[in-house]
Amino acid sequence: MRYDTIFFDIDDTLFDFGKTEQNALHKVFSDFGLPSGVQDYRPRYKEISKVLWGDLEQGRTTLAELGVERFRRLFVEYNLEIDAERFNRTYLEYLGEGSHLVPGAFEVCSNLTGCKLAVITNGFGQVQKSRIAGSPLSHAFEEIIISEEAGYQKPHKGIFDYAFSKLQITDKERVLMVGDSLTSDIQGGINYGIHTCWFNPNFKDNNIGIKPTYEICELTDLFKIVEHKQAMLIK
Repeated sequence: MRYDTIFFDIDDTLFDFGKTEQNALHKVFSDFGLPSGVQDYRPRYKEISKVLWGDLEQGRTTLAELGVERFRRLFVEYNLEIDAERFNRTYLEYLGEGSHLVPGAFEVCSNLTGCKLAVITNGFGQVQKSRIAGSPLSHAFEEIIISEEAGYQKPHKGIFDYAFSKLQITDKERVLMVGDSLTSDIQGGINYGIHTCWFNPNFKDNNIGIKPTYEICELTDLFKIVEHKQAMLIK
């Protein structure tokens, strides 16, 4: 039975978050009088942020707390007298302006005919909506499912319940979850009992025991997966 609904993660799946993040950080650090802030602090910021996003997936923090805490920890470590809440607010405004697509994203979202496309993201709601609205993918999705609105974040089953309800989906076998994160996107899909596709353009090793249904290194490889399922149905 072929897939007729495909859920996409946003960051580092359809959108190049690294590029958007770098641009936003450069602007906000410059606003706060630190024009070399990206070079000076981004590596450590990314380490702090990664830990906090992991905490979010495990339910140990909230998205609102994460937003401020990542900068608070950074500024404490480097003895920077900056208001973390105000800094984060400005950063999110700049982040919402970034709509850099991953290669193949527009082609895939424009040509997966016969499939409903939707987004499931743990990101900040207004930021993600702004980025999608300002991109060539603005009309690509049936629904944009955001953890803030769902009340749950990937990999929790609750966000998938919310998405299935929104799209009135009843058959899990016809749904595919596509994302770059094994612990969030792929584990979330596995938890919910749907097929998963790990987008792994950098050929990262998978040594954590989470096994996706498929693995691709280019988004356009999705066409082969969908066409294969269609061929199986015809046979």
